[in-house]
Amino acid sequence: MSELQQSVIQALHVKPEIDPKEEIRIRINFMKEYLQKFSFANGFVLGISGGQDSTLLSKLAQLAMDELNEEQKEQAYQFIGVKLPYGEQGDAEDVEDAIQFVQPSKVLTVNIKEAVDASEKTLRAAGVVISDFLKGNEKARERMKAQYSIAGVYNCFVLGTDHAAEAVTGFFTKHGDGACDLVPLDGLNKRQGKQMLKELGCPEHLYMKKPTADLEDERPALADEEALGVTYEEVDDYLEGKEISQKARETIEAHYIKTMHKREPIASVYNDWWK
Repeated sequence: MSELQQSVIQALHVKPEIDPKEEIRIRINFMKEYLQKFSFANGFVLGISGGQDSTLLSKLAQLAMDELNEEQKEQAYQFIGVKLPYGEQGDAEDVEDAIQFVQPSKVLTVNIKEAVDASEKTLRAAGVVISDFLKGNEKARERMKAQYSIAGVYNCFVLGTDHAAEAVTGFFTKHGDGACDLVPLDGLNKRQGKQMLKELGCPEHLYMKKPTADLEDERPALADEEALGVTYEEVDDYLEGKEISQKARETIEAHYIKTMHKREPIASVYNDWWK
C-alpha cells in the first residue's frame, strides 16, 4: 500500500470491514445526540432521489426520529423527505419505493425546473452561457437551497449523503449536495452502505441500481462510474487497503488531489492546506 493510499484511508476514516448492525447503531445515535445537543431543532431534512445513499440515510434518520419520539413519549421529532425532480424524473418509481421503505414523517415535493431554468436565463441575459455540465451544478445547488428553506420553516437540520467513496473522488457539487449540516454516512464506502441497507431490509433494486447523479440534460442518467473513469468496486477496494490496478489507483488519486478544495475549509490566510 502506498503512503498516499494510507493517508487517504486515514483521512476518510474507512474501516477495512464493518459490522452493519454496529454501524447502523453508531449513526442513529450520532443523529439523536446531535439533535439533543442543539435543542432548537426538532428534526432533519433530506432529498430522496431513489438511489442507495439517500435511501440509506433517510431510513437511518427516520429510525432516529422514531426512537427519540418513543423515548420522550411525544411526536416532537420528524424527518422530512423531499422529492426534488427537475421536471419529470426518469426513476420516479424508485423514489416512491424508497419513500415506502423509509416511511418519512413528512414528504414534500419541490420541482426545481422553473428555478433552474430561470437562473440559466438570467445568466444568459448577462452574457454568461453555461454548459450542460454547469447547469447540472445549478440543479444540485437549487436542490440544496430548497432543502435549507424547508429546514428553516420546520426548524430542522439538513442532512448530507456524502461518504468516503464520494469524498475520495470529490464526486459532489460544491455548495450543492456537498453543503449540509451533518454527514452521518461519513467513513463508509459504497459496499458498506449496501451491507447496511441489506441489514435494514431494503428492497434490493434500490441499492443494486446503477449509481447516477443524473444532472446533465444531454447525458441523462449518466453512470457515476462512467463519469469518474473508475468503478465503485475499485474505489471501495482502494479505501479498504486492497490492491487494485495501477490505472485505477492513478485515476482515484488524481481525483483526490484535484478535488482537495472540496474537502477542506474555505481557504484563508489562516490555513495552509492549499499551499
